[in-house]
Amino acid sequence: MKYLIILGDGMADEPIPALGGKTPLAYATIPNMDRVAREGRMGLLATVPNGFEPGSDIANLSVLGCDPRTCYTGRGPLEAISMDVAIPPGAAAYRCNLVTTENGIMADFSAGHITSEEGADLFATLNEALGDDAVFYPGISYRHLLILHDAGGAVTTPPHDIVDEPVAAYLPNGDDADRLRALMATAEEVFAGHPVNVARLAAGKPPATGIWPWSGGKQPALPNFTETYGLKGGMISAVDLLNGIAIGMGMDVITVPGATGYLDTDYMAKARAAAQALETLDFVYMHVEAPDEAGHLGSPEEKIKAIEHLDEAVGYLLEHVDGIIALLPDHPTPCQLKTHTSDPVPFAIRGLGTDETTVYTEEEAINGSFGLMVGTELLPLMLGN
Repeated sequence: MKYLIILGDGMADEPIPALGGKTPLAYATIPNMDRVAREGRMGLLATVPNGFEPGSDIANLSVLGCDPRTCYTGRGPLEAISMDVAIPPGAAAYRCNLVTTENGIMADFSAGHITSEEGADLFATLNEALGDDAVFYPGISYRHLLILHDAGGAVTTPPHDIVDEPVAAYLPNGDDADRLRALMATAEEVFAGHPVNVARLAAGKPPATGIWPWSGGKQPALPNFTETYGLKGGMISAVDLLNGIAIGMGMDVITVPGATGYLDTDYMAKARAAAQALETLDFVYMHVEAPDEAGHLGSPEEKIKAIEHLDEAVGYLLEHVDGIIALLPDHPTPCQLKTHTSDPVPFAIRGLGTDETTVYTEEEAINGSFGLMVGTELLPLMLGN
């Protein structure tokens, strides 16, 4: 038996007046997702345990059967695993965004989706200006990593949660706060006249005015996928977080040319790679970041486009994968809020019987025969464990 999870990050939403009171899922033309609902069963999945923030780290860990209450230390360490960056004893790994602030306001949590090459240039200069107790590692686009030695931890806020808000109230607090704030101040000085920002401003693009460290933690211990389920699994994602989770669980990471982690990602390339991987693997987790990015932009139009592009990929997979297929988001990212919520998400599974559901929407999932389930229950349900 083959098993496939198709996860549209942040795909769920809330009714939007401009869409006639429909969600993007209900408004979009998605015949293939509807087919999964019609030929399968639906339900709602609570992916965020009480007391946790509704981040993609928490939600995807839950979907992959990992209880965040026992294995989560922070998002930064998971991304460090993906980037093959060791976390020394006593150190913490922080996710670090390149951001654009204007007059003390978080104008853009991604610095205009700055390129990976530009980010590498900025961090090379910043590392030269610092000592050895803090080291930055460039990642993909605006997503980067900070290793802070002799770390004690900090209370931080994801920058995508505070777009258009004053940043002063959300600066780091806790044991590492003074050091993190000092690093942020140094980055502002280093970046101010940097050639990368000079070129971006000349091209009419937002500059990377600074850094925003968040979700730091120590080395995590994740359950091994093969030891737990007796199957060999693989991950398809353009996001370090998901790849880090996969590596930590002993799964294969499948790199797909054209997968960008943004709206311009190659959906069909991911689908073809998933179908091909299932020729040798038992389980594949195909993660698509684009709907979440559209939600953070507050753009229903872009979210609908992302959902419809993903639907085409779903159609390909329905024709080329013979097995149990699950379709779901990790969490909602409502366009009107521009950030995540912890509401249960709609999920549909084809291959475990049928019920009366006929379309893949948040509202229809309420009527699904699976009812309301906890996130960590999904994988055992699919795999028969």
